[in-house]
Amino acid sequence: MKAEGILKDQSGTVLVIALMMMVIFTLIVISASSTAIIESRLSGNKRTSTSAFYAADSGIQVATANIKNFDMPDKYVDNKYNIFTDSANPNPTNAKVEIEHDTTQDGAPRGTGMSAINFEFEHFMIASTGQDQAEFGISKSTCTVEEKVVRLVPTQQGGY
Repeated sequence: MKAEGILKDQSGTVLVIALMMMVIFTLIVISASSTAIIESRLSGNKRTSTSAFYAADSGIQVATANIKNFDMPDKYVDNKYNIFTDSANPNPTNAKVEIEHDTTQDGAPRGTGMSAINFEFEHFMIASTGQDQAEFGISKSTCTVEEKVVRLVPTQQGGY
């Protein structure tokens, strides 16, 4: 008979259910806030890596925009040239850019279908490294972009 009396007395059941519901809701809120924190960090990382990419790409654009960067005799040391030693090249994003004259390659680039005669081909590799422009943060994102440039140089024609 006493067992039946305990089962019929349900005065604390509502309190137990309410406590269980509060624990469940607390776990849901903790999970949602940790997910939001992770998503915020991911978007911040994406922003800084994108900024670093565009900084590096701007260095490539500055290098290729000035044809004088590919003049050989006076600028290159050991077949390499840092373009920002020249005041004619602006550097708004503080990218580090180096042009390397590749003397190991000769002739037209592979796969271009070019068979230009009376021209020499000079091969260059441009490497540009940029960092994100954020002023805060412990570590900065960096990105390196490389681009190959081939310069056509007319050769002297005999008899002219």
